Amino acid sequence: MPRNIIKIEINNELDAVLAYKRAMQLSENLGVAMVGQTKFATAVSEICRNVVEHVGCGQIALNVTEEAGTHYLEAVVTDRGRGIADAECLVQDGAGSFHSRGNGLANSRKLVDFFDIESSPEKGTAVTLRLRLPRNAPVVTKSVADKWLQHFEYETSVSPYAEIKKQNIKLLELLEQLRLRNLETEQQLQEIRRLNKQLHTSNQEISQLLEEREKKNLLLQKINKELDSFAHTVSHDLRGPLQNINGLTLALEACIKANHLGEAEEMFPMLRQQTYKMDRLITSILAYSLAGHSSIPKKVIDIHILLHLVITSLSVPANFKIEVDPDMPVLYTQEVYLYQVFSNIIGNAIKYHDTPEQGLVEIKYKLLDDFIEFTIQDNGPGIPQEVQENIFDMYDTGASLGRTDSTGLGLSIVKKIILEKGGRVWVTSAGRGSTFVFTWPVAELVPENQD
Repeated sequence: MPRNIIKIEINNELDAVLAYKRAMQLSENLGVAMVGQTKFATAVSEICRNVVEHVGCGQIALNVTEEAGTHYLEAVVTDRGRGIADAECLVQDGAGSFHSRGNGLANSRKLVDFFDIESSPEKGTAVTLRLRLPRNAPVVTKSVADKWLQHFEYETSVSPYAEIKKQNIKLLELLEQLRLRNLETEQQLQEIRRLNKQLHTSNQEISQLLEEREKKNLLLQKINKELDSFAHTVSHDLRGPLQNINGLTLALEACIKANHLGEAEEMFPMLRQQTYKMDRLITSILAYSLAGHSSIPKKVIDIHILLHLVITSLSVPANFKIEVDPDMPVLYTQEVYLYQVFSNIIGNAIKYHDTPEQGLVEIKYKLLDDFIEFTIQDNGPGIPQEVQENIFDMYDTGASLGRTDSTGLGLSIVKKIILEKGGRVWVTSAGRGSTFVFTWPVAELVPENQD
């Protein structure tokens, strides 16, 4: 049940000013904050001025009411005019100029917690405005309401100029508060955007770090697997010559003790063969461990001269022919890498040729878009299709090809070096003859006109 506090007849602008003042006073007495007071009183004043301007007279009743457990300060402004056509549309759209009736209704609706309008030609117009009261608002009894009315009666007469000026000052204060609050909100939004951007960047960095860590973990697993295989194979292959040397020394010692010097002399070549085999294995292991080290400096290398050095360092049979393309390129690269690659491939072609007196190795190259492609082709016994993919693996000693004297590291050194340089290596063979092909980065090619 609403408790009526005061009613004011609205006949002129001064009454609208008085309604504004009473709305401010009552909302202040009921514990409403200054912003809420100003918004509610402004809405009341706007509706009362509509009554004065468009009807001429009316009434406002200020009450305290309760609905669904919530208490409100209520203003009901009524008039006996001809009603408002399409009142709801005016409230929603605010049609018309800034000071027209449509905008007055729409603006008032935005300032209050509850807004309702009923209008008809027979009954006129009734506008209800409500302001939600705080939980600690005082209970308005009849004695409290009478006390407020008594206080209003003893007030000095209302000066329209003074009241309007006071309204304007309070509105300006309200606008300043809103401006400061908007500035604070904008700063908070900027800080949120900055933090979101920083968070997005951090998330990207974390994702990149996780991805990089995953790649390194996979690489580490691969390296560990290779190291396990490497260590197992090295220990196994080194143990063989060591055991043979140990056996030969024991036999040699027995021969010397028995004074069988002839038998002892026959063992020395076998002993040297085992030490030579161990030396080649250790040398190959060192070459493999050094393959792909980026710290090796680069220099200008004439491939034709390099191949001459490689060929003269190999044991080439008398009638074995090695033909080199005379127009070989000049590269700015690591000399030891190319030396190892050519030395191992050409050396194998010579070592494992079944008819060395008719042996032939041809070395050529061609330029591609991103790589230089080198080919080493021989007319040897060839390599079966089923083993071609395995010959570049570490410790593939070529047993399937009858190569029992191989260390199993030569072609794996070749593969490791070429992969480190970003190239590829493969072999093709069908019947007799084999062609080894590897690519080298064209970025290391030295132009012909460069000194």
